[in-house]
Amino acid sequence: MQSPDFKLDFNRDERTGIAEAIFCGGKSPAQINNILADVLKSERSILLTHLIPDKWQKLESNLQHHINYDPLSNTGFFSKPHPLTTTKNIAVISAGTSDASVAAEAVRTLNFFGHRCEFIQDIGVAGLWRLLERIEEIAQFPIIIIIAGMDGALPTVLAGLVNSMIIAVPSSVGYGATEGGRTALNAALASCSSGIVVVNIDNGYGAACAAMRMLTAASRSK
Repeated sequence: MQSPDFKLDFNRDERTGIAEAIFCGGKSPAQINNILADVLKSERSILLTHLIPDKWQKLESNLQHHINYDPLSNTGFFSKPHPLTTTKNIAVISAGTSDASVAAEAVRTLNFFGHRCEFIQDIGVAGLWRLLERIEEIAQFPIIIIIAGMDGALPTVLAGLVNSMIIAVPSSVGYGATEGGRTALNAALASCSSGIVVVNIDNGYGAACAAMRMLTAASRSK
C-alpha cells in the first residue's frame, strides 16, 4: 500500500506515452526515500528531476545504489532506463555554456525514455558564425530543443533558417534586466518566427516531453 503522502501513477505511460517522473524539488529526502522504496517494490524504473546534490547525498544508501545520478542536470535514473533508439530525431542546443544544466536535463530526460539525441552546446547568436558553421547538420533533425537565456534570440533566429519543429526553453541565465528568464520567455512568446513551441523557464524536462509527444503523434500519422 502506498503512503498517504503520495500516490504513484504507474499507468501514466499507457495513457500518455510518457511515464511519471518524480519532481524532487520541494520534497524532503525522507519523502523521496519513501517514494523510491515503493518504486523498488513495484520493480519499475523512474526518472528523478531537480534532485540537487544535497538531497542526493541524504538518500538511503540501498536506494542510491539503484540511481544513475548526474549532478549537472540534477537528474537520476532509478533502475534501468528504456533501451535507446538507433536513430537520432532530436537535437538539443544550448545558446551558451551557462545553459548547460537545463540542456542536460532535456538530454537526460530523452535518454531515460529511450531517445538518442544530438547535444550541441554554445552556439548562441553573439557569435553567429558558430551557428552558421553547423546549420546544415542542425537542419537534418526534425525536432530541435533550444535553451537560451539573456535576450533569448536563438530560437527565433534558428526558426527562420530551418523547417524543423522548434521547442524554445527560456533559461534564467543573464543579468538584472533578464528578470530570471522572463525576458527570454517573452521573446520566445513574441517571436516573429511563426510556429515556435515555448515551455516554461528552465524546463528542460518539459521540452523533452513535448518532443516525445511530437514523435508519437508523427508515428501515428504514418
